[in-house]
Amino acid sequence: MHRYLPMTEQDRQEMLKTVGVSSVDELFSDIPENVRFNGLLNIKKAKSESDLLQELSGLANKNANLREYVSFLGAGVYDHYLPTVVDHVISRSEFYTAYTPYQPEISQGELQAIFEFQTMICELTGMDVANSSMYDGGTSLAEATTLAAGHTGKKRILVSKAVHPQSREVILSYAKGQHLEVVEIGLKDGKTDIEELKNEMNDNVACVVVQYPNFYGQIEALDEIEPVAHTGKSLFVVSSNPLALAALTPPGEFGADIVAGDAQTFGIPTQFGGPHCGYFATTTKLMRKMPGRLVGQTVDGEGRRGFVLTLQAREQHIRRDKATSNICSNQALNALAASVAMTALGKYGAVEMATQNIQRTQYMKKKLAESGISVVFEGAAFNELVIDVKQNVSEINKELFTKKIIGGYDLAKVEPAMENHMLIAVTELRSKQHIDTFVEELALLVDGKGMQHAEGSTVSF
Repeated sequence: MHRYLPMTEQDRQEMLKTVGVSSVDELFSDIPENVRFNGLLNIKKAKSESDLLQELSGLANKNANLREYVSFLGAGVYDHYLPTVVDHVISRSEFYTAYTPYQPEISQGELQAIFEFQTMICELTGMDVANSSMYDGGTSLAEATTLAAGHTGKKRILVSKAVHPQSREVILSYAKGQHLEVVEIGLKDGKTDIEELKNEMNDNVACVVVQYPNFYGQIEALDEIEPVAHTGKSLFVVSSNPLALAALTPPGEFGADIVAGDAQTFGIPTQFGGPHCGYFATTTKLMRKMPGRLVGQTVDGEGRRGFVLTLQAREQHIRRDKATSNICSNQALNALAASVAMTALGKYGAVEMATQNIQRTQYMKKKLAESGISVVFEGAAFNELVIDVKQNVSEINKELFTKKIIGGYDLAKVEPAMENHMLIAVTELRSKQHIDTFVEELALLVDGKGMQHAEGSTVSF
């Protein structure tokens, strides 16, 4: 199989002859002269293949990669263990070239893989049914709010400020088109302020949205939020990191109506921010209103096990005026990667991986305290901690970068009141030595003893 086939002049002429024109200009003759572009485009001149590869490689090498750098940057995208088998499976042509399994007769492998993804998401979230994936966690969560509004006939969405800021932005975008009112609920000690939530509840609330663990790594008290969220028949929507659910009590056991999130933590590289794989899980009561595709298990005429797309026709998503959602595609390849990773880890492996995240986060917390660096929020945390570095986070990150350390997220970008505060992520890949070195270098910078002010740095965090 050839990766690239160039077009020769002979190919060009044969194509023109086939369509019945003598030149490319004639091909576009129906376009009026006055709207055609004349002249040369403001782009670089063409290069030979070897020169182009050299230039592109030079640009790519400017990126910091996780083979050479140690990352403490999370904020929604995490550096986790990727079982080697994942790449071997998703690199098979029958998976990476597949688009959509409308013909079950020739798509049983992909359909079964998606079915297994749905099953494992249900087990992690404690919900009845899950779809075959969505574009990303933010999209999935926004779809949950529009489903809630459509199901309840109400127009008010209450969203905790501890939900990922980018997810909140996506919710606002969806809400504008649906003419929904979005009200953000403030925080108390890094968690949703339940008293403020109670005060904002009324008969027009369609749903309450919280994140578990939340954006700041804190574990929300779902048992306290649930009865408030269900006041007046509104729905309880939870955004969750699925890896964390291997160790935490699943939202379904707290009475959540919809659980959404991103499966990036299982088998999907950080990839400079995407593409990733959203998941969407809900109750049997709401499953016919669920966005995206759903794969079901059945038997054929001879009683053999088989898999098909079920409950929804594609037209349900295409007919915009009557659609429950206009998303009629999914992230099948990334969902497959997540399925392979979860299968490779197994139930006990996933629990061990989640437990290591908790333990290493606690070790980081302990080392920071010993170094005199303030951890802002108390209580249980998963993956992430907020620390006060007493000075500009971006400048500290530039200095850490010279030590081949990718620092945490500058919270001033999303919350002005958190100027000089950094959100740091600790996963199972961060060893004791990584953590010790990070804290040591950070302590020097916080004390002002390690600032080198690297010249010409263009690193942005």
